[in-house]
Amino acid sequence: MSRRGPHRVLRGDLAIAGMPGVVFTPESGFNLPAVAFGHHWLTNLDRYTTTLKHLASWGIVVVAPGTERGLLPSALRFAADLDTALTLATEVRLGPGEISVHSKKVGFVGHGFGAGAAVLAAQRRSTTKAVAALFPAQVSPPSEQIAANLGIPGLVVASELKSLSCNARDLARSWGGDVVLRTVEKSTSSGFIEGRRLASWFGLGKSERKTQQTTRALLTGFLLHQLTGDKTYEHFSDAFAEIKRTTAFDPTQSGLVPQDEFDEMFSPDLDGELGEQSLPSASGPEVDRSISQRVRLSLPGR
Repeated sequence: MSRRGPHRVLRGDLAIAGMPGVVFTPESGFNLPAVAFGHHWLTNLDRYTTTLKHLASWGIVVVAPGTERGLLPSALRFAADLDTALTLATEVRLGPGEISVHSKKVGFVGHGFGAGAAVLAAQRRSTTKAVAALFPAQVSPPSEQIAANLGIPGLVVASELKSLSCNARDLARSWGGDVVLRTVEKSTSSGFIEGRRLASWFGLGKSERKTQQTTRALLTGFLLHQLTGDKTYEHFSDAFAEIKRTTAFDPTQSGLVPQDEFDEMFSPDLDGELGEQSLPSASGPEVDRSISQRVRLSLPGR
């Protein structure tokens, strides 16, 4: 699953439909599965190109909004944008008319900040079949509280479970449906981002090819099983299956990692009610369905 799939990949621009962002699809296919992908804080979508093309090569349509990229992004607004992007995939014609998405084969995926927003977005759509949170980061309102209300399968991937910047353990523990919690060996959250960055010249935030390959395999297999029902990939949804370069954990097991006073100080209160933090009904950018009602697609540059 770490290798590209059998489909040629087309790339399109969501801006023509009223939203900044990109869409990747297989060259053709009807009633395809689709996911909306959320980027990390201050991270350009170009840093995920290989990952998004990888999913499309396995027959999954991917829409990725390029919004909320400022210093103080809103997870709630980004969740609305992810939901709107998925609406574009299901209701607006893609390419030359040889591609369509099944409205009940959809899910949300995100990295870091985008992972938290993906969880928030999942609650907005009743047809959501699965969510994947890759190296999730804390967001407001807490994604843990939203996850407790999700009765759908989830995949949570982390570099480590004991971290103040990553809430993977608490997110998986609070998940309302079946959940797979895995760590990727010798990985970091920033390692999932593709390409060279300024910080990498100083030894910080280096891109990690093995982290990307392993995470793509986990993600692709999980989505193919959950969105399409293909039992060929069911071991990717098995919380205790042995998968190379990963370690599976039972999030309900106490003492996963040593506790200390910082865990008590910074862990969210998952027993509290969501109350005023419930998701607003306001939608994202208005979708332009005029004239052709089509998102143009083309073969991406090699």
